[in-house]
Amino acid sequence: MEPTKVQSEGGLNVTLTIRLLMHGKKGETVKKMREESGARINISEGNCPERIVTITGPTDTIFKAFAMIAYKFEEDIINSMSNSPATSKPPVTLRLVVPASQCGSLIGKGGSKIKEMRESTGAQVQVAGDMLPNSTERAVTISGTPEAIIQCVRQICVVMLESPPKGATIPYRPKPTSTPVIFSGGQAYTIQGQYAIPHPDQLTKLHQLAMQQTPFTPLGQTTPAFPGLDASPPASTHELTIPNDLIGCIIGRQGTKINEIRQMSGAQIKIANAMEGSSERQITITGTPANISLAQYLINARLTSEVTGMGTL
Repeated sequence: MEPTKVQSEGGLNVTLTIRLLMHGKKGETVKKMREESGARINISEGNCPERIVTITGPTDTIFKAFAMIAYKFEEDIINSMSNSPATSKPPVTLRLVVPASQCGSLIGKGGSKIKEMRESTGAQVQVAGDMLPNSTERAVTISGTPEAIIQCVRQICVVMLESPPKGATIPYRPKPTSTPVIFSGGQAYTIQGQYAIPHPDQLTKLHQLAMQQTPFTPLGQTTPAFPGLDASPPASTHELTIPNDLIGCIIGRQGTKINEIRQMSGAQIKIANAMEGSSERQITITGTPANISLAQYLINARLTSEVTGMGTL
């Protein structure tokens, strides 16, 4: 005999976990939200510009917590506008992190479900095309008025309850910012994945902008997402000499490594042919000062790992 399913109204009142991406430290606010919503709210640790906020509890407590977050964000927007000349109020934007296996159900056949959500709630909903780094989760961005967002989260919860994730989910973990820092042209950059990104002090502002324009563009192909980078500082040239026996680790198999360095740094890199009787090769790097310092950094990083690796032979 089939066990009868107790389905409370609209699939609600079931315990559910929703993950959210946020910026900055909002410890105090979270404490208040825990007390007032009754949901369990955890914030990922680590010195990351992004934090993952996990909200778990019966769905009604999740909605309460979301309502509080949405109104808090709106309050932040209003406060930040009081000293800015902008007159139109930007929408509140929340970014959920959803297992990729559930995103199909959120989008629906031919986009039907996501369209229905947009139309019935008035919120903008976007599901990222790519998974978040090193995970099987995708970002789902919801923006609109707090009321529209709350309605939208309700509908997303119902879909997530109706179609649980398939298989194991590898959760997204934001990377800490203890990555190398490069100084170039009076600006500090950190390496994240394949790209150099302005260092944390300038990061939060730019990150919010860049989030609306993912993926990041490598340095040198400047987009409006990075207003701090001038379109094209004058190109300059830098020359390095590398011992012949180490050139291989920089070029890589069929040029894979050197192409990677070119792509990451945005600089042009030319490696001279071996001169007869010389044990060194000339490398010429051309680009903006930022491109050059990044290319140098990446070349040195390759050499260091090669040399330290060789020491164990």
